Amino acid sequence: MRSRTAAVASAAAACALAAVAAAVLPAGGGPARDRPAHSAPAAHAAPAPGPEAAAAAQCTDPEASLRPAGEADGPAVQRIKARGRLIAGVDQNSYRWGYRNPADGELSGFDIDLVRAIAKDILGDPGKVTFLAIPTSRRIPALQTGKVDIVARTMTITCDRIKQVAFSTAYFESGQQVMVPKGSPVTAFDDSLKGKKVCTAEGSTAELKVREEPHGSSLLTVPNQLDCLVRLQLGEVDAVVNDRALAAGQAAQDPSVQLVGKPFTTEPYGVAMNLADTDLVRRVNKVLEDYRSGGAASLWMKAYERWLAGDLKGITAPPEPKYRD
Repeated sequence: MRSRTAAVASAAAACALAAVAAAVLPAGGGPARDRPAHSAPAAHAAPAPGPEAAAAAQCTDPEASLRPAGEADGPAVQRIKARGRLIAGVDQNSYRWGYRNPADGELSGFDIDLVRAIAKDILGDPGKVTFLAIPTSRRIPALQTGKVDIVARTMTITCDRIKQVAFSTAYFESGQQVMVPKGSPVTAFDDSLKGKKVCTAEGSTAELKVREEPHGSSLLTVPNQLDCLVRLQLGEVDAVVNDRALAAGQAAQDPSVQLVGKPFTTEPYGVAMNLADTDLVRRVNKVLEDYRSGGAASLWMKAYERWLAGDLKGITAPPEPKYRD
């Protein structure tokens, strides 16, 4: 077990990264250069029953999305084009996925590359994006109120969530895993957690899983996954339950922690959108078809090699898309 001084120093570094990110990209508004000149988009009206509502009512395969559209623009895509910018809800504290690089101040990561590809397809320029930092628990409300057009934030597609928002096809697949300090007696998501304090992000699938199967542990929820790493570093919690893909990035930031046990869920990530924006769902699925194509030379594999291969080894291809129409 490392010394308290080392733990506090590591925590301070993590907090400093979050603070720098928050200063440059505050929640609820992008950087000044990225803000649209006009007011925020109006909230969406409640969608009429349609294919998204029907899929949610009969949820047997939540990953099945709408087939890619042709070239015709629907109302959601027209809205984005008229504005001249795509508004995307993202994370700014998830290393490798969506984070503000302290070296150059740029927002970077696997999810960020995907958002830029969507902006390029719709607007012809990958830079025409307003990034909004959205806490885990605010992803769905941000879409329902029209604050953002899309959320690309390691968001798992579930039967419960497709009742509230629409999803693209899965662009990555992960699974929940336990992260602990090295030397911890916790060995997996099992009864070794008894009497321990576990941290998860509020509104995450990890929170739901720990509430369903606490294994004798107590639960602490925080706004973002990085907050759990800081709590772990300070000794305020004994373990973190998080998506393996995110936890691997955190372990890469702090070598005094490790993943234990095996992933115990399946977590397909999708780009989330408002239920009413079915034309945007189809357009994003078109982007994903292009993003996946090309085998080892695909944009998806290039992003994987750049951001994830060092921590998540052995992935040879993106998830196969599933469609329901």
